[in-house]
Amino acid sequence: MSPVTNIYLVGVICLAAGIGLSFLFLLFKKSIGEQRLKNAKMQAKAIIEEAQKSAEGVLREAGLNAKDQLFKMRQDFEKETRDRRDEIANLEKRMSQRESNLDRRVDLVEKKEREIEEKVRNLKSQEDVLKSKADELNKILAEEKERLHKISNMSPEEAKILLLSKLEGELNREKSVLIKKTEDEIKEVSDKKAKEMITYAIQRCAVEHAVESTVSVVNLPGDEMKGRIIGREGRNIRAFEMATGIDVIIDDTPEAVMLSGFDPVRREVARICLERLISDGRIHPGRIEEIVEKVKKEMDVKIKEEGEKVLFDIGVHGIHPELVKLIGRLKYRTSFGQNALQHSKEVALLMGVLSDEIGLDSKVARRIGILHDIGKALDQQVEGTHAKLGAEMAKKFGETDLVVAAVEAHHEEAEKTSLYGVLAVAADAISAARPGARRETLETYVKRLEKLESIANVFKGVEKAFAIQAGREVRVIVQPERITDSDAIVLARDIRKKIEEGMEYPGQVKVTVIRETRAIEYAK
Repeated sequence: MSPVTNIYLVGVICLAAGIGLSFLFLLFKKSIGEQRLKNAKMQAKAIIEEAQKSAEGVLREAGLNAKDQLFKMRQDFEKETRDRRDEIANLEKRMSQRESNLDRRVDLVEKKEREIEEKVRNLKSQEDVLKSKADELNKILAEEKERLHKISNMSPEEAKILLLSKLEGELNREKSVLIKKTEDEIKEVSDKKAKEMITYAIQRCAVEHAVESTVSVVNLPGDEMKGRIIGREGRNIRAFEMATGIDVIIDDTPEAVMLSGFDPVRREVARICLERLISDGRIHPGRIEEIVEKVKKEMDVKIKEEGEKVLFDIGVHGIHPELVKLIGRLKYRTSFGQNALQHSKEVALLMGVLSDEIGLDSKVARRIGILHDIGKALDQQVEGTHAKLGAEMAKKFGETDLVVAAVEAHHEEAEKTSLYGVLAVAADAISAARPGARRETLETYVKRLEKLESIANVFKGVEKAFAIQAGREVRVIVQPERITDSDAIVLARDIRKKIEEGMEYPGQVKVTVIRETRAIEYAK
């Protein structure tokens, strides 16, 4: 062959080889693409399956959470429904109890009205019997006079004196028995109920004026405790009132009783005693007297601590312990509605500031200020103005003449011998004259209660006297060895007359005389 032909053949062979290589390359590339596509499909399928599994897990978790939330909401709803149902049931129970109480009260009032009508009819018949007996007695007296005149040859005047002396004792006993019987039958049934209704209405109207200073509220763990406080036939509440001199008011107020009395020290003692008796659970007359005596001793310690605290606050030292006790008692004393201890503290601080301004000794000024009303801790038991009593006590327990003179002159009842007396008058007026510090009506009210007790205490045989029920009742405890049952009736009438003659008061005042005999022995 020629070279050209060889070259041509070589070119054809190279071309064929190139075409074959290209075809092989395309086949190889196609197989690689199909393999990649297959792998991509498999990965996509795996991703889809994994996504489906994840979605199913999320759906299952969401479903479980929804079920848990629904269950919790259902439980909360059921609990709230039960609580609301219980609350409604309690309200319905209380309403039914109140309705039953009202029904019982209505029945009781109707029963009392029938009893009153029956007592009135009996009283009329008794009056007729007494009238016939009086006529018969007059006839017997005339016959007795005639017979005595014949037997003894005595003049009518002498026979009259002898007969009257003979009958005097019997008539006094019959009179006492008749008075007691009549009052027990009528007053204890009709007047007592009427007075209770009237005084309860007055008390409701007077709450805004007197409750802050005359009433303390004691919370109870339950209403069943009221029955234990009252005791069998009322013996516990009577013993408590006699021991403390404070009236216990038990009404429909749920889980609470009120202690009423104008003396804040006695009322505080009664409050602490009642709370301890409730906590202890043993409520009987012996335990009541034991707790009252114990609390009275603790109250003395507390009063001294109050005095020491105030003296420390104002920076006054070196005061006699007895004066410290009197200062502490001022915490439980009010003047025109103003707390006496707070007032004395204000006066002491004011005098200290004023004395610094004019160049006087502020320590002496504060000492005079805290002592200026010390007589108010005594003036309920001792005659005299509180300024004069305070000066006497300050002098008795070693205060200087300067302090004594300023205390006595702070109401201008004595001549002011120093500038400290002028400062005492000014500071006292500043503290008392600020808006809202005092109320004239409360002071008048307290003075009336104090006078009620003092009137009863002047009678012989009276051991203790307590003004209770906001001054609508005075309860007198007498010495049984000096006052008989008959004398107690006469004593109640005498106290009533003394109150009517010596006092002015709204409404009426009930006088209750209590005579109690106790026999005590100790088994060893």
